[in-house]
Amino acid sequence: MALDRWIALVFITFCCAYGYLAFFTMDQLLPPFMQRNPVWPSTFPKVLSILGVIVGLIVLLGLEKPDKDPQPSATDINISRLHEYKLGQALMLLALMVVYALMLRPAGFLIATTVFLVAGSAVLGERKWHVMIPVAMLATGFVWYLVQQVLGIFLRPLPFFMGV
Repeated sequence: MALDRWIALVFITFCCAYGYLAFFTMDQLLPPFMQRNPVWPSTFPKVLSILGVIVGLIVLLGLEKPDKDPQPSATDINISRLHEYKLGQALMLLALMVVYALMLRPAGFLIATTVFLVAGSAVLGERKWHVMIPVAMLATGFVWYLVQQVLGIFLRPLPFFMGV
């Protein structure tokens, strides 16, 4: 079985577990006045889980690919040539995401996000530091401003020891 179908099988399993939680466990603790509402807090997760299972089944059954060409195309993932893909970059980005999630509170949003964006672009091959750093700082500042000031959601901008 091709790698995309294995991934689809894992995705279907995840969506089934998510759907089970949405259908059977999320609504048990609702107060009585909310149980008469047409839309519950679990409505969107229910829709997502059903759509995820449908999309996963489409990929698993191979319905998205035309059967005209039996030869794999250049864009298909070939397990026998897995060593030729840039797995190092992908694993490094996953490690950066984990470090970013762990450093978000202690380092603050501005520092953690700027370092993540610069390090992520460096892992992907960008070497123009004079472009990377200002763009990462501007993007981080813009997102922080939108979340903090416009949406009113508190994000600790600086490290905890700076008292903000």
